[in-house]
Amino acid sequence: MVLEILTYPNRKLKQKSKPVEKFDEKLHKLLDDMHDTMASKNGVGLAGVQVGALQRLFIINIPDEDGNYYPENLIEAINPKILDKRGETVYEEGCLSIPDYYEEVKRADEVDVEYQDREGNKIQRTLSGLEAIAFQHELDHLDGHLFIEKLNYLKRKKFDKEWKKRHGKFR
Repeated sequence: MVLEILTYPNRKLKQKSKPVEKFDEKLHKLLDDMHDTMASKNGVGLAGVQVGALQRLFIINIPDEDGNYYPENLIEAINPKILDKRGETVYEEGCLSIPDYYEEVKRADEVDVEYQDREGNKIQRTLSGLEAIAFQHELDHLDGHLFIEKLNYLKRKKFDKEWKKRHGKFR
């Protein structure tokens, strides 16, 4: 089922998510619905908070050039954390909660991460490239942060001006 995605400046997006304690059918349905929602918008990742679930979880599934998603590429990260970061990269990011806006953001190029899967099993991995960028982006959501907060002063002012022009005053 496709869920509604909260968009900026919804206040819920600024809230910190709580750890997941129950690994049950309700959680599985939420993860499945989040994947349907992300795929319907051609996204790369989606955090629980973006669909109104203040739980420390997100999904990442990077589609191929034709927009196809493959189950073997799906990361369902529950109670995720970054253990170590290396390198630096700049990537033009977008966000399903800030539709039609893209800007370059600096992040670590490689991250060692730990998270639980839908069954509660702990997983440790090293991610690089777009997977590492997406993991960092989605983890920011769980702490109540959006990628636009990483923009320098001038780019942020430009964003605010463009957003107000397109969407009216902030609520």
